[in-house]
Parts: sequence; structure tokens; C-alpha cells
Amino acid sequence: MSATGSVAHPDERPWLGAFLRVLAGLLFAALSVCVKGLSGSIPLGEIVFFRSLFALIPLAVFLWVRSELPSGLATRRPLGHLLRSALGAAAMFTSFAAIARLPLAEATLLGYLAPIFTAIAGVFILSERMTTRRASAVIIGFSGILVLFWPELNGGQISSDRLLGYLLGLLTGVLTALALITVRRLNRTESAGSIAFYFILTSMICGLATMPLGWVMPDLTGIVMLVMAGIFGGLAHIASTLAFRNAEASFLAPFDYLAIIWPLLADLLLFDQPISSAFIVALPLVLVGGAIPVMGRKKP
Repeated sequence: MSATGSVAHPDERPWLGAFLRVLAGLLFAALSVCVKGLSGSIPLGEIVFFRSLFALIPLAVFLWVRSELPSGLATRRPLGHLLRSALGAAAMFTSFAAIARLPLAEATLLGYLAPIFTAIAGVFILSERMTTRRASAVIIGFSGILVLFWPELNGGQISSDRLLGYLLGLLTGVLTALALITVRRLNRTESAGSIAFYFILTSMICGLATMPLGWVMPDLTGIVMLVMAGIFGGLAHIASTLAFRNAEASFLAPFDYLAIIWPLLADLLLFDQPISSAFIVALPLVLVGGAIPVMGRKKP
């Protein structure tokens, strides 16, 4: 799952924004399916590199159509881009590692904690107030996560690999929240295209740096999935950006949470992964906890 700090324009078209947000969720799910399919045979850093490399194709086309290439890549805040891109790249690594270890639906559900972590970070980093609404979001959201893995922890049946997947998923939420806060600041002076481009470039460099750890030559199926992961990721980012330009985050939130349907279907139909009763109970708690900060966000 991904989010953006973009602010809706005055000439917003909310239902177009809703359609684009649903489309973004489907594309992110397709990306996750590719990552999970590759994770057993392709090293993590190699997946990150090629996912980022091929994401440049739809991004370049998008910027060219908008006549923002190369002018849209200009920046006045290179250090801000470096911080945001480093956080985003780290989140990509932890997210892909969690997807490799958990059912797709569970890994995706953990991503819905990002708004909660963003609310917490706002208190400690931006000196915002810890309101009753924010406290409720934290309690409800983390109650859902406790419900999700407590049966296995309590019974001593959880594997170390699965536990690591949960921890990586939570870390992804923290890193995503910190990245979103930096995006909010960058949006004041920087274009959406430049924010996306420097994030992709940094992710490519970080992925390439793992080559000495061992890369492999993928087969034809692996190559196709690497290409599609990048294309899906690039298109998902564009759809998400355009969605927030056409509608407010509070309006889009319910459509955003529909995205959990796609990884659920992928687990059932593609990976033969049953849905646990703990997940069914945890799902509404995490979604409500993640929705509270977004629904309470005031229009600028």
C-alpha cells in the first residue's frame, strides 16, 4: 500500500479521484503479487532495483505528457529529497521483505497502520497535539494487530520467520509515516514528479548496492515479473497522485480501504492461502484505526 501528501486542487473531481484511488489499490496489489512471486528465487535488493528501474518508464511518460520533463525534476531542496527518498527506499525494502514472509493480505493490512504512525510522528516531530481522536486511533489500530498475531504468540506456534515478517511490516509503517511527513514539507516547494523521480533513483541505487551480496539471472518468467512490478508500481504512484489532486483525503479514505480486497483474492486464488479467523477480527480494527486520523484531517 502507498499514500501521498498532495493537497486536492480547487477544481477537484471527487468521483474521478475515487476511481483513481481504487485503480491505484489494484495496481499496488498487482505489484505485491509480482514481488511475492519473485521472493523465493530473486534476492530482495535485485527486486528493489528492477522494480524502481522499470517504474521510470510510466513516470517519464507521465511527466512528458504534462510537459514537465525535464523541468519538473528541478529542485530547491536536495537534502529534503535525500531524506524522503532514503526513508521511502528503506520502507520498500522492509515492505518487500514482509510480503515474502507473510500472506499478502496480512502484509497489506500492516501497511494500513501508516496513518496511525503518521499521527504519532506528528505529535513528536511536528509538536502537534495528542488529541482524543489520535489516541483512539492508536488504541484501536494496535488492538487489531494484537488480535492478528496473539493467538500464535500465545500458543507458541509462530515461526521466527513469520514473527520477523510482522516486525518488518510494523517497521514499514513507521518508515512510511516518516516519509509522508517529509513529503508534506516537500510539497510546499517541490513538484510531485521530482519527489517521485528522486525516490525512484535512490531506491535504484540502494538496490544496486546489494549486488555484491549476490544477484541471480532470472528466467523468462522472472524477467517478465520484474518488468511488470516496475510498471505496476509506477502506474500506481501516478494514479494515487492524481487521485489526491481530484479529491480530499477524507473522501478517498473509504475507497482506499477497498484495496484490501485484492490481496485477499490473491491469497485465496493465486497462493492457496486461507484467511485466518484472527485476520477477520483484526481487519476492521486496523482499518478503523487507520481511518480515524485521515477522516479527521481538516481541509487546508
